[in-house]
Amino acid sequence: MKGTALLINKDHSVTVLENVDHDLYEELTNQDESADQIHCTVDEKEITFDSISTVVWYEDSIDWAYGY
Repeated sequence: MKGTALLINKDHSVTVLENVDHDLYEELTNQDESADQIHCTVDEKEITFDSISTVVWYEDSIDWAYGY
């Protein structure tokens, strides 16, 4: 199942990962919250994020034209 993962960063910024598998969301939520960096693989590329406070799953794509 594909969807959108919203990563709420500790500095209150938001990182959006669109069209990703639900497995990636599970991988992100299972990582240690106290870690300084979070690692995952997207489209066969290793990606590192600064620490995140929350990960939210949205089962569809987000309609950005709506005015977010």
